[in-house]
Amino acid sequence: MERKCNNLPFLILMQTSKSIHDRIKEEMTKNKLSITEFSVLEVLYQKGKQTIQQIGSCILVSSGSMTYVIDKLEQRGLLSRNACLEDRRVIHVRLTEDGNELMNEIMPKYHKFVNQMFDSLDFGEAETLVHLLKKVRKV
Repeated sequence: MERKCNNLPFLILMQTSKSIHDRIKEEMTKNKLSITEFSVLEVLYQKGKQTIQQIGSCILVSSGSMTYVIDKLEQRGLLSRNACLEDRRVIHVRLTEDGNELMNEIMPKYHKFVNQMFDSLDFGEAETLVHLLKKVRKV
């Protein structure tokens, strides 16, 4: 007996998500970054100083994986860790000057790249897509 997904919206959503993920992965490879590394840098770029747990919850990555990624980015000089003065158990992570420079270079290209992926949608279609995805997310 053949077992096949019969929920076409789910199937198309997953295929589209994978396609977008693959295209972003390919684009980030040009900057010598994995998607997870880029995601960490993006959180710090957008939000500023964060704890490892805060970063992990933003990008949905376990703290063990986060430590590995942060180690790699710290070795490259793109971010730094600093102990919290009020609570020694807490470590704050922030972009270094080199990290900020890299993100200042990457982000405009990244935004253009993402916008191009959705250029085939007119304004009404984009609004409808957002509405439908939010509706599904609430279930």
